[in-house]
Amino acid sequence: MARPLVYLIGAGPGDPGLITVKGLDCIAKADVVVYDYLANPRFLDAADPAAEIIYVGKKGFDEHVTQDQINDLLVAKALEGDGKVVARLKGGDPFIFGRGGEEALALVEAGVKFEVVPGISAGFGAPAYAGIPVTHRGYTTDMAFVTGHEDPTKGTSDINWPKLATAVGTICFFMGVKNLPNIVENLVANGRPATTPVALVRWGTTPRQEVLVGTLEDIVEKAKAAKFKAPAITIVGEVVKLREKLKWFEDKPLFGKTIVVTRSREQASVLTDRLEELGAEVLEFPTIKVVDPESWQPVDEAIRRVSEYGWLVFTSVNGVGRFFDRLEYADLDARALAGAKVAAIGPATAAACMDRGIRPDYVPEEYRAEGVLEGFLERGVGADTKVLIPRALEAREVLPDTLRERGAIVDVVPVYRTVLGAGEGPVLDRLADGTIDAVTFTSSSTVKNFVELAKGIDVAAAMGDILIASIGPVTSDTVRELGLTVGVEAAESTIPGLVDAVCESYCATEGEACDISND
Repeated sequence: MARPLVYLIGAGPGDPGLITVKGLDCIAKADVVVYDYLANPRFLDAADPAAEIIYVGKKGFDEHVTQDQINDLLVAKALEGDGKVVARLKGGDPFIFGRGGEEALALVEAGVKFEVVPGISAGFGAPAYAGIPVTHRGYTTDMAFVTGHEDPTKGTSDINWPKLATAVGTICFFMGVKNLPNIVENLVANGRPATTPVALVRWGTTPRQEVLVGTLEDIVEKAKAAKFKAPAITIVGEVVKLREKLKWFEDKPLFGKTIVVTRSREQASVLTDRLEELGAEVLEFPTIKVVDPESWQPVDEAIRRVSEYGWLVFTSVNGVGRFFDRLEYADLDARALAGAKVAAIGPATAAACMDRGIRPDYVPEEYRAEGVLEGFLERGVGADTKVLIPRALEAREVLPDTLRERGAIVDVVPVYRTVLGAGEGPVLDRLADGTIDAVTFTSSSTVKNFVELAKGIDVAAAMGDILIASIGPVTSDTVRELGLTVGVEAAESTIPGLVDAVCESYCATEGEACDISND
């Protein structure tokens, strides 16, 4: 790859799913990632762990870093050492009021190569999430993008208000909330009817999205009364009338809810993605971290004798992945298990086995150890049956102990350990501030570690009004043992079951039908 090189990447309007595939690829290649206030920090997960991360956010007119300083920074980082690849993340599209053109010119003047990765602009992305098509044959076939705040040092406006006011059907003003009275005054004074519909969309495409609808005649007063603030897009035009019929994002069952996911960062994505699909703002708070066992010797010895076992029992996705990785380390593959039957506790664990080429012989309908045992007995597991259970170092002993009581010879080998995670400081701040709606727990460890990481906060008091969602009975018992109250428990101890329980709880509270089948 040619170095130095700067990618000017449009990060989209806020929803992390709205960045392009190429944009994510460029982030992964970068030695340095420079991002601003409107670029979703979740994109940083795609960066190389060794990459340097630099925040240059600017909010409104209170600039933390000037544009000239950003230009100089991009040049300096690109030319650093033998030359670096820099990913510059900009909210929306870099060339639509993103000042990407200025950054590109600075790079040209310095002799630094650059590439532009276009992004979804807030100018049409935010209205779309608000249910407003910026063009529609029945209303208008033209539109304009206009800056809502021009360079404050100019003293005069470059906007041709007499022509703009009536030239196009839809006008979208970027970052115009502070200038809203001036925008309205100029449009009405130059011929736009005061009855023209207007919509303000704040934090568009994100779970924090707020929409305020009015007309040119009353939108200023409405915005003042609602204390409507930036960042927001202002849409002026008859297309705003379609919002009542076409709004969809805010109708998602978990829209407006802030939910904490406490799983390890490696496992959080499935739960996070599902909750976000349903409209929630998700805060990841990894309470556990999955690490290697202190010694691989017990696992390696079990693998050496794997042909002696009649059954292998996998109790988690982590157990499957780490056991098969160790199998490969021994230059073996799934064929080494040909003489054994395999049990997988839970559908996610069964799916992980299938990914490794193994179709489980037994997937219990109930996921607690007590319920699993009956199925084993029905399948002939008993006296002298050799059973191997690769699992976490610390786990409940009910299943292996009960199998031993029935005469089975059970070897439990740790293929991973769970240790205290790092958590996230801002999540604890929001817990203390009362701006969290729900916390999800997927195991007893996540509960215990959450309480440990929240030391210094009166957790019971802080979570008094928060919905605590538990994946199953064992986890719920731990919640209660630690002095907290279970708000809802999954009917099926799976991630989909946990999500369903959260949705149904909120729908029941708000007296609405809970249909998540199409989400």
